[in-house]
Amino acid sequence: MREYKFDVEKVTGQVVQWIRDFFDNCGPGCNAVLGISGGKDSSVAAALCVEALGKDRVIGVLMPCGEQADIDMSRLLVNHLGIANVEVNIKDAVDGVINGIKVSKKNGIDFEIKEQTTTNLPARIRMATVYAVSQSNNGRVVNTCNLSEDWVGYSTRYGDAAGDFSPMAKLTVTEVKAIGRFLGLPDVLVDKVPIDGLCGKTDEDNLGFSYDAVDRYVRLGICEDPETKAKIDGMHRRNLFKMVPMPMFDPEIDMVEELPY
Repeated sequence: MREYKFDVEKVTGQVVQWIRDFFDNCGPGCNAVLGISGGKDSSVAAALCVEALGKDRVIGVLMPCGEQADIDMSRLLVNHLGIANVEVNIKDAVDGVINGIKVSKKNGIDFEIKEQTTTNLPARIRMATVYAVSQSNNGRVVNTCNLSEDWVGYSTRYGDAAGDFSPMAKLTVTEVKAIGRFLGLPDVLVDKVPIDGLCGKTDEDNLGFSYDAVDRYVRLGICEDPETKAKIDGMHRRNLFKMVPMPMFDPEIDMVEELPY
């Protein structure tokens, strides 16, 4: 049976150095700023940045939308790492956009506000909030996505999928959790059942398969269940656009010889 070995100490050292190199090249003296959801991804990303830059150069942004049942996990993380943090409730901003669209509909095109719109809007407003905090604090925004979620498109474009640098985009969920344990994060943060924070369901309920299945398929190309394999393949194909740079039109410009005057 095919297997692979993940050297957590080696990879952790590599990603920590990669973060240091990024800041040396793209933001000497800048701070790492990231949204803190209380889940494994933001927890591990924050811990990696603390390891790379020191806790005084990492800022967490907590962003409940009204009431957040697990906000105590976000607070646990920032207290555990000892990082500066700001808490911004985004509910008024989300409601303002939705209500503004409803009002504008009366004067223009009649369309239905889709459920997916109201689901993804908070993620995009959260990212705008993180950038606002970052710009006011000499920051660089941390993208907290991982390979498993990106593979099946489980991210919001220009929401949690945005950022200035992405330390975990090539690491699976299993590997991210291993790094979290290696860095000494509390088990409750590393092993917390992932909930998207948008529609209230767990990630795996939404996906219809486990992250273990995705991780095994991504790393080894093995998925014993044909139905799960087909589902993963289909989601990957549909969401590839999220993993590549924005398409850009490149015009053919006709050049003329320089005139002598």
